[in-house]
Amino acid sequence: MPRNGPLDIGFPSRMNPNTTPRSSSRPHERWFYTIAAITLLGFTLIGFRMFYLQGNAFPGRPLPPPIRPLLITHGVLMTAWMVLSVIQPLLVATRRKRVHMMLGRFGALLAAALVVVGLRVGIEATRVTPPDLQRFGLVTKQFLAVPVGSIVLFGGFVLAGVLYRRRPEIHRPMMLLASLSILSAALARIPVLNQWYVGTRLETFFTAFLVMVLLGMLLVAIKLLLTRKFDRWFATGFTLLTASSVMISLGARTQIWDQISSFLLR
Repeated sequence: MPRNGPLDIGFPSRMNPNTTPRSSSRPHERWFYTIAAITLLGFTLIGFRMFYLQGNAFPGRPLPPPIRPLLITHGVLMTAWMVLSVIQPLLVATRRKRVHMMLGRFGALLAAALVVVGLRVGIEATRVTPPDLQRFGLVTKQFLAVPVGSIVLFGGFVLAGVLYRRRPEIHRPMMLLASLSILSAALARIPVLNQWYVGTRLETFFTAFLVMVLLGMLLVAIKLLLTRKFDRWFATGFTLLTASSVMISLGARTQIWDQISSFLLR
């Protein structure tokens, strides 16, 4: 397997891109990241189907005119990232490393733009949303913690993936977890996946993150079954993602977050 992993966004390394080093990974392990990324893209398309097909916000409302251009920009960037997350591991799995590396530079810029625009969307959407509207047990100002926390987690996982791009055993799961961390927005827009835990203690602890966490657990289990080997980096990253989701959900109800959100919304 090439030195850079399947979800490597393609930063140059000193290795000759035409050489194929020896690898102990099995073929189905290489393809795991491609299939996982396709799954995440599928949920993205389903969750934002009203945006793609009708140009509307969930659950069918028109996009708020004051932030319509910002929402469209965010939608384009998010879709581009999810598509790139499929293309990049596919290129590595099919040994098209030069193209993979070229697209990687674009991927780094795309991730940075997604962080900036994502934070802005969360703040501006909160400003135009009725303050008493409740979602996943949180009023509007509290719910701001969900998009802000998601995009911060995304940026952190991408940064880890970039820093460890020459260590595929770390790089690959970090990039997959980066995509998973921003999937809660799409999953929250698929009611059939969320209605079963509304009003329960699970909603208190996980708010909009529960289905994302369950999907992550499934991916960890599938990889374990495929490789018959415990992936400690994937498990560690996923544990961090889960713990952060709980902290964001509980922290959204605290006085500290009320002060932070007030500052962001000024």
